[in-house]
Amino acid sequence: MTTTPQPVFDGHNDVLLHLWRAGDAEGQAFFDGRPGGHLDLARCRAGGFAGGLFAVYVPGRRSRGDTLRPDPDAALPDPVEPGDARRDMLEIAATLMRMTRARGDALRLCRSVGEIEAARAAGAIAAVMHLEGCEGIGPDLAELEVLHAAGLRSLGPVWSRSNIFGTGVPFRFPADPDIGPGLTGAGRRLLRRCEELGILVDLSHINAAGFRDVAALSSRPLVASHSNLHAIAPSARNLVDWQLDAIRESGGLVGVNFAVGFLRPDGRADPDTPLSVMVDHIARLVDRLGEGGVALGSDFDGAVIPRAIGDAAGLPALLDALRAAGFGEALVARIAWGNWIGLLRRVIG
Repeated sequence: MTTTPQPVFDGHNDVLLHLWRAGDAEGQAFFDGRPGGHLDLARCRAGGFAGGLFAVYVPGRRSRGDTLRPDPDAALPDPVEPGDARRDMLEIAATLMRMTRARGDALRLCRSVGEIEAARAAGAIAAVMHLEGCEGIGPDLAELEVLHAAGLRSLGPVWSRSNIFGTGVPFRFPADPDIGPGLTGAGRRLLRRCEELGILVDLSHINAAGFRDVAALSSRPLVASHSNLHAIAPSARNLVDWQLDAIRESGGLVGVNFAVGFLRPDGRADPDTPLSVMVDHIARLVDRLGEGGVALGSDFDGAVIPRAIGDAAGLPALLDALRAAGFGEALVARIAWGNWIGLLRRVIG
């Protein structure tokens, strides 16, 4: 007898970047099957991947840092030229829009929780457009207005580099996120406009000063869509105690990142990392944030993940590991789906 897997809403993936780099402007490989990577339609359905934040990420001259070896002195990647960033951002966003227009039976661009729930009821994956780093947005925020009209409902002001809005954290290990200045004047205007438009502001890649600025200025729940516990894995990308306290006090959420370098106490990118390490992060985050403050933020197609999961089809292995560790079925369902939906309902409507 075949059982239906627990639906998962995931806080972060980079499949659009890979489709764009491959010249697949229609995203057809997602529907037909991709020979590598973590996400395609068949594997999503097999693992219960029913929705998530689909990242529009503009790459720079240096590769993403999520898979680098531990380095306590890693530098911030170089900034991206604004004109190049704007072009690439729009091309990648257009890929998602073409995909959802062509195959609305399988993938839907969702602008509200009502649309997410309707997609799930229809058996389609709910895609919420997320902008990971705002290099393609100018100081007058004109591009933000256009992207919001197109469906953007979540963004991180910075990736792990500097831009006109603020400063990201480098991929240092071991390290603290306290590096560089906070939000710029443009960053504060961006935050205010996101609050007015109902756009979630993601803090996963921002530095400590920028995090403090958002916490002081924002009336919304604080969210780190794909980050882990610094107390276990002391990466600059992970959350220290005062950040977790601020997230809890705001009624916010942390999406647990599957990247092994952000899970392991030694920071190594070893795919043979046991799921017990992930369970430890989740359990301690639940203790710190409460049952409503923890969800999943896989970083599928953007990182080295545990071999025991492998790709989206392996999501049930993680949920089974939580059950085996004593997590009740109701809490597993909240971590997998309900907590993200509740958070998004409060932010994007």
